[in-house]
Amino acid sequence: MAKKLDKLKVLVVEDSKVAIKAITGYLEDVGVYPQIAETGRAAIELYRNERPDIILLDIILPDTDGFEVAKEIRRLQNQDDWTAIIFLSVMSKDEDLVRGIEAGGDDYLMKPVGRVVLQAKVRAMYRLVQMQRALVKLTGQLNEANGELQRLSTTDGLTGIANRRMFDESLDREWRRCSRLKKSLSVILFDVDFFKKYNDKYGHQAGDECLKLVAKEVARTAPRPGDLAARYGGEEFVLILAETDQEGACWVAELVRQNLSALNIPHGESGHNHVTISCGVSSVVPGDELSMEKLVKSADIALYIAKEHGRNRVEYLEYGQGD
Repeated sequence: MAKKLDKLKVLVVEDSKVAIKAITGYLEDVGVYPQIAETGRAAIELYRNERPDIILLDIILPDTDGFEVAKEIRRLQNQDDWTAIIFLSVMSKDEDLVRGIEAGGDDYLMKPVGRVVLQAKVRAMYRLVQMQRALVKLTGQLNEANGELQRLSTTDGLTGIANRRMFDESLDREWRRCSRLKKSLSVILFDVDFFKKYNDKYGHQAGDECLKLVAKEVARTAPRPGDLAARYGGEEFVLILAETDQEGACWVAELVRQNLSALNIPHGESGHNHVTISCGVSSVVPGDELSMEKLVKSADIALYIAKEHGRNRVEYLEYGQGD
């Protein structure tokens, strides 16, 4: 029996030496060596430092009452931290029981406390403590699993950056935010030049590695909370740049193009002997009469123009043009 409870942390809050001696003896019989507090202030301090599993709390204390101590302990707890509180009292009125429960108590023991009842209550509360901690652990594991599922559902499996779904959600959010702020919102579409030829010449594994490098360069230019780098599909990538106008977006697009070109990833079929990208940019101050879809379409048309004009370049198109 003692073996089962020897790791249990119990705090006894009691100012009567006689009661302390009796309760301590009963607990030691089952392998529990409690800490003792003789005042409410000492009890709260011990709780802060030790976080006991169970508190045996006398209602009448020299400096306060047990109800106030229980309230303070409950206030100090977080959602993952639960301590069982058993009140000790000579009071037996229903109102006292109700007040104890409202203050945060879990059970009641009438004084003088008997050995059998005390030990039974402690064992029962210990089981509850274990169940609660197991539940907290399970909840944490479920939250982690849900978080991982959420991450996977919004992340591109190959490149590790956001996927198309995350792009759609982020664009909707930033569109509404920039509309409220009356700030520009820009979209940049990137396409790896002659990527099919790259795959054909170097193989799909090399193609995957190439896409990872492109994604890394695109993501490096989206450090702010409102920005997002995403894989748009196949060898296409996209950047959302919040509160960024035409000039800023074109500068970012050119930076990505130059940085990717500087990597000198071999591509003998490109005309430049290394991997390059084409970029299409469009910007707008969102409003009620405008649409996200038309902004993306304008960037897509700008990308098409960049490819038509020789690739490895940045082209800008005003919102709504080229329809």
